[in-house]
Amino acid sequence: MKLAQALGAEALADRDPLPPELRERLLARDPLFVASHWVLAAAAVVGVVVALATVRPWGAGAPRRLLLAIAWVLGILMIARAIGVLGFGFVGDTLLLAGVRPPPAGEAALARDLARWDLLLWSPFFLLWGACWTATAAGARVSGRGTP
Repeated sequence: MKLAQALGAEALADRDPLPPELRERLLARDPLFVASHWVLAAAAVVGVVVALATVRPWGAGAPRRLLLAIAWVLGILMIARAIGVLGFGFVGDTLLLAGVRPPPAGEAALARDLARWDLLLWSPFFLLWGACWTATAAGARVSGRGTP
């Protein structure tokens, strides 16, 4: 999605959890947002290479401890984001939708819409992604591939 946005597409840009003024900058292709999308696309490519290096034979020459540390850290961060430790996620969205946590002033409808979107799509996605990263790290360690 970020690569598509970096290349000019507006795929799900209206669902980014941004205040309206930042969303306008995103849709106007502000150079900061375009650059950030390229950085995120590059990070995704690096993530794919790290994930494959933990399970493919050609990754055996890579520093195992570094690969496993990256996998564990990414898995934990993704799960924390899904749960809501970082403000978004199941807990934060539920609190907002239940009225326990007040939405930003003047943006209540948008905040509720984004919370529903996050609750149904992004949080489960981050939970699954984090579970995959931690399973990869744990599996590599159990199978003996995690030894340096």
